[in-house]
Amino acid sequence: MNFTQVAPTEMGDRLAACEARLGYQFQDRSKLSAALTHASGADHRLASNERLEFLGDAILGTYVCEFLFHRYPEFLEGELTRIKSIVVSRSTCARLSKLLQLETFLILGKGMASSPSIPKSLLADVFEAVLAAIYLDGGPTAVDQFLRQHIEDEIEMATSGEVGGNFKSALQQYGQRELGVTPSYQLMDERGPDHNKSFHVAAMLGATQFTPAWGVNKKEAEQRAAQNALAEIEGEAPPFADV
Repeated sequence: MNFTQVAPTEMGDRLAACEARLGYQFQDRSKLSAALTHASGADHRLASNERLEFLGDAILGTYVCEFLFHRYPEFLEGELTRIKSIVVSRSTCARLSKLLQLETFLILGKGMASSPSIPKSLLADVFEAVLAAIYLDGGPTAVDQFLRQHIEDEIEMATSGEVGGNFKSALQQYGQRELGVTPSYQLMDERGPDHNKSFHVAAMLGATQFTPAWGVNKKEAEQRAAQNALAEIEGEAPPFADV
């Protein structure tokens, strides 16, 4: 939606409606307006939400890291990293943006405004920008309250494996689509007594073996091994190489 031609009164009404969706009332609404302004709807790039998006990304990452560190003292670094990567992902930010209906309030140029759908990347960007705007307007307390309401359920779901966890399915889709093969999983090692075993499993695509991963059961080890494989396919470091 292009708000550049909207009368001040109507703009104020729209920003008030956005505040109601966010559950936060701005002292300075210009910060909210800036957070909602895509580069296509701005007079110049510095007037868009890109700088706020940069700050919001850092704020979200810091909050999630600190929350995980205190909530799950028994988790190793690899597990904390896995959960964080899900919670701060573009998919999660875009989903939260849709839940808050932020696309309704976006300030877009004519070309973007006429598009039948809003790209996920844009929805993720505006969530991060709004997060930064709340921080700049109300400080750490305001942004902590906002995130406590909107992000902690995402953390719980990521921790329980309800979202972001089906790496075996993703690897199978890749293997069948790109290579015409179905992944297999090889048990490399196991340790511990019968009542408390851990398993070391490697994902295989054809003759290619990827970095194995440990898990407290075979299902978890296979999911982690699949995540290692997907990371290596993308040229990234496997997240569970040393876990």
